[in-house]
Amino acid sequence: MRRTALLASAALLAGLLPWAATARAADEPPPTAVDRFEGEVPFAKQPAEGIFTWGGDTDDPPALRLADRADAPEGAKVLTGTYEISGYGGFTHDYAATAPAHDWSAHRGIRFWWDGRNDGRKITVEIKDGGAHGEASELWTTSFTDDFTGWKRVELPFTDFAYRTDYQPVGGIDHVLGLKEMWGYSVTLPTGAKGDFAMDGVELYGTADPALRASVTTGAPVHPVEEGGTAKVKVSVATTGAAPLTDPVTVAYTTAGGTAASGTDYTPVSGTLTFPAGTASGATRTIEVPTRRDRAAEPAETVPLKLTVTGAKAPAETPQVVIDAHGLPYLDAKLPIRERVADLLGRMSLAEKAGQMTQAERGAVGQGADITAYALGSLLSGGGSTPTPNTPEAWAKMIDAFQLRAQATRFQIPLIYGVDAVHGHNNLTGATILPHNIGIGAARDPQLAYETGAVTAAEVRATGVPWDFAPCLCVSRDERWGRAYESYGEDPALVESMETVIQGLQGRANGKDLSRNDKVLATAKHFVADGGTAYGSSTTGTYTIDQGVTTVTRKQLEDIHLAPYQEAVDRGVGTVMPSYSSLDLGDGKGAVKMHARGDMINGVLKGRMGFDGFVISDYNATDQLPGDRAAQVRAAVNAGVDMMMVPYSYKEFSTTLADEARAGRVTGKRIDDAVTRILTEKMKLGLFEHPYADTTHAAAIGSPEHRKVARRAAAESQVLLKNKGGLLPLKKTQKVYVAGSNADDIGNQTGGWTVTWQGSSGDIVPGTTILQGLRKAGGQVTYSKDASAPTGGHDVGVVVVGETPYAEGAGDVGNGHDLALSAADRAAVDKVCAAMECAVLVVSGRPQLIGDRLDKIDALVASWLPGTEGDGVADVLYGKRPFTGQLPVSWPKSEAQLPINVGDTAYDPQFPYGWGLTTLAEPPRGGASTLRTLASRATAAERHGDARTGRALVTRARLLVQQKAAGHLTQAVSKPFADADHLLLTGRYGKAVEKLAEAYRAA
Repeated sequence: MRRTALLASAALLAGLLPWAATARAADEPPPTAVDRFEGEVPFAKQPAEGIFTWGGDTDDPPALRLADRADAPEGAKVLTGTYEISGYGGFTHDYAATAPAHDWSAHRGIRFWWDGRNDGRKITVEIKDGGAHGEASELWTTSFTDDFTGWKRVELPFTDFAYRTDYQPVGGIDHVLGLKEMWGYSVTLPTGAKGDFAMDGVELYGTADPALRASVTTGAPVHPVEEGGTAKVKVSVATTGAAPLTDPVTVAYTTAGGTAASGTDYTPVSGTLTFPAGTASGATRTIEVPTRRDRAAEPAETVPLKLTVTGAKAPAETPQVVIDAHGLPYLDAKLPIRERVADLLGRMSLAEKAGQMTQAERGAVGQGADITAYALGSLLSGGGSTPTPNTPEAWAKMIDAFQLRAQATRFQIPLIYGVDAVHGHNNLTGATILPHNIGIGAARDPQLAYETGAVTAAEVRATGVPWDFAPCLCVSRDERWGRAYESYGEDPALVESMETVIQGLQGRANGKDLSRNDKVLATAKHFVADGGTAYGSSTTGTYTIDQGVTTVTRKQLEDIHLAPYQEAVDRGVGTVMPSYSSLDLGDGKGAVKMHARGDMINGVLKGRMGFDGFVISDYNATDQLPGDRAAQVRAAVNAGVDMMMVPYSYKEFSTTLADEARAGRVTGKRIDDAVTRILTEKMKLGLFEHPYADTTHAAAIGSPEHRKVARRAAAESQVLLKNKGGLLPLKKTQKVYVAGSNADDIGNQTGGWTVTWQGSSGDIVPGTTILQGLRKAGGQVTYSKDASAPTGGHDVGVVVVGETPYAEGAGDVGNGHDLALSAADRAAVDKVCAAMECAVLVVSGRPQLIGDRLDKIDALVASWLPGTEGDGVADVLYGKRPFTGQLPVSWPKSEAQLPINVGDTAYDPQFPYGWGLTTLAEPPRGGASTLRTLASRATAAERHGDARTGRALVTRARLLVQQKAAGHLTQAVSKPFADADHLLLTGRYGKAVEKLAEAYRAA
């Protein structure tokens, strides 16, 4: 959920350092200056050489300056700066992209002077190796702790730098720190409290460490083997540049320590492997460790294989042979899950139980040693947290490597890995990206919702991920919310009707399909009333509404926000995620954060509703609870949260939870309940039998079959709001002038939560833009983004306007966003619509205020965020499919009307909830008498439980009303019209037609 920064490197300015602060050996090369901070390197960005700042949002980049300091360790000036970073931030020195890279291979490391504050904060330093330039290189990272006062020279040997596993700007180059093509350095400053720093004299020092030219690896840190089998540990040697070894490398090995008994559980081995000079890079030897069989049922046991390497860099970790757990009841897949879970739970320690309740971010655990050390139960990829390269194969390989770590724990409990696949497997480049939920709500097609869930599940599970943090069941009541597009709509009845997506994701409600290789565990979020927060109530940073306070009566809570969760529980949803927001029920308790509301989580969700899955917290959500960490942990756990998403503070959470349990402030019964729920879902998923990725369906990721579903979803999501003179559908004989910021931008078209958390404009994923779809449809198309090209000679204009991507509170209106079109979009609409008949498509996550231009627009379409398949939009524009979508939210006339929702006493929107013109070939005929007949027939259908007939009759009545009311909607028309759509969704077909008849009379 955070984007990791691009970090870079510093200029190599040979011969500029006039002094030598420390003695050096006679054969050691003199230090080579990188940055003196005397003004020799400007503040600038690529492609020029320079120092530049960066950060997660506008207030995260530090403020830098070159300052005169009498105590400067070198020269007269130092680099100094101030910072107050909530996300991430720092500075970089990149070499010019047009200049050659620099050779640092003659030196031992990089060093600099740092003015210590003795605050114990960690400062991360990165260097950039290989690639085309500083922003397309490999990132290597290390850090130091500011635990001193005043100037100190910090030395960072190159052997301390590790390849970054959480983020790389490009695909993997060679994963070897060659040092011959370096592009500079970067410093990441601490987050949290406000701070300042000073730095001086960056230079390369020392003689190159021979260990950098050769390294020894063991393929994997963990080597599981069945009892009685022989583990085979491959030991390989690799060199920089893949050159043959210049000097011999020896690897002495011995089995010692661990939990397995030498001579009883395994046969001890020892010896020495030799790789002579001239050995080719990549050469491999094998060490065999035989294990012994006995008749006892046992947990897993470990046999460390200690290696002593001479002449090369040793492996970062001691490889471990693991004798698999065997003979224990929980391992028997033939036993009922309840019995298996009870057996395992009874064997676990408090620390192991706490580990199961802990979820860490993949980027925080590095290569994964802490998975074993803390017996972690779960990992996640936040938005944009992906392997490098971002391919299905790399995802599966990464998750398998993490699962391997879990095999080194006593009971080998597999991890459950989760992602936010909210409109397809949206973290994965090349996946099928579906319309966001707001568009699926507009389609009003439960079968389609099911199919989108099935496509998502198949693509997610094929990469080794068994858990999806979706669907969002929020009932969005204010379009100013930055998450409005994650909602199916403003009516709880509409949200409930779309919950077929849960079966698409999970399969049958009894959980019997979860072990399939094309299904995933679903998550109903965010419990409860996240869509009802009041504008201005948020206290999170610059957010205005997200994570704010929902103030409702208990009846409003039940009728509007809780209703979708009972449906989800009935459908067997496996996990539920509470909301960041607070709930105020007017009961004197005030606004209480949902993660601490035991009355709602334990009482309503688990108690009254009968939810038997587990509750997962939102990202760092417990940090928002009052008190210290211990108070936060016990408040959330005691309220009923079973697993904590604590991405970077997983160690602290796990140990704090165990401490609270030992102190009796969290009961053993509560912990056992949480762990039972977690283990149950893992067993339903079949993870104990098949923990590793099943890539059988990987070939279907982004396949034509899946994109066909996405194309239909895009088409069905289009809502035709106005169609003067039947301008749409277009004719292929017409010359079409296309303009607007969102006509040819797939990043804008897919929106937030696409590859990265916030999404981004531009060509970020494979797919078809709306412009490309129009051209593929066979029309005669001229394109001019800003409408600067001549407009003469065209029959009709299509102007595609709307929003740029955002997610969560970053997209709140008032937080750098509003509901108005941009100046460029307004200009394009004005120019094109003045020159010819025009259709305007609004690509956005929420309604845009367009009433001031509505008279000039002949046809208006709410396109929402249609995903990667722009062909689907073209399908309805050219009549290959009819427009059938309906508004899932009320379209306001002005921001002053917000919030505005179906059922409001005063209800006068631009377009009412449920509105949606059609381009069906045969529009219905009739008038008031026809509506009376339809009402009678609809009442009869309702009485006989004939939902299909009832819906068809209401739809016919709606189309009759729209024909008459189009172009002159009034409050007297809009209110009963919207009410009718709610009645339809709740199965009251006769009353729905009666309301439509009322709207017809007022039209």
